[in-house]
Amino acid sequence: MGRKVNFTKDEFVLRLNGVLSVFALKWQLRIPYKAIKRVYIDEFDPPMWMLKMPGTAIAPLNIFEGSFKFGNEWYFISCEHNVPLVHLEVDGFGKYKYIIFEMENPRAVMIELRNKLREIDD
Repeated sequence: MGRKVNFTKDEFVLRLNGVLSVFALKWQLRIPYKAIKRVYIDEFDPPMWMLKMPGTAIAPLNIFEGSFKFGNEWYFISCEHNVPLVHLEVDGFGKYKYIIFEMENPRAVMIELRNKLREIDD
C-alpha cells in the first residue's frame, strides 16, 4: 500500500508514496492535532457529482486520489478499494473539511490518533 502515517509530537502526517502521490498531486499532508475534530472508520461512496480539483478519479475501479469538492466542502481522498476507510473531520486546516484515506489496518491508526488527541486535551 502506498500510504504511511507518522505521529509526531504536534501533528499527524499522511504520506503518499509512488504512483499515489502522482495521482493525488500531493505527497504528504501534515495535520496539526488541534485541527482534528473527529476520527472514525467507515466506508465512503463518493457522489458521482463530486468535482475532482485536482486529482484522479476512476470511479468504476474505486480509485480516488487527491482533492475533491462536493457542495461547499473540500475533501482529500486517497483510496483504491471499497473497504472501511479512516475519516478525519478537520477544522482550520487549509481548505479541507474531510480527509479520507485507506490503510492496511485502519483500526490501529484510529486508536493511535485518538490517543494522541487525548494527550493534547490533557
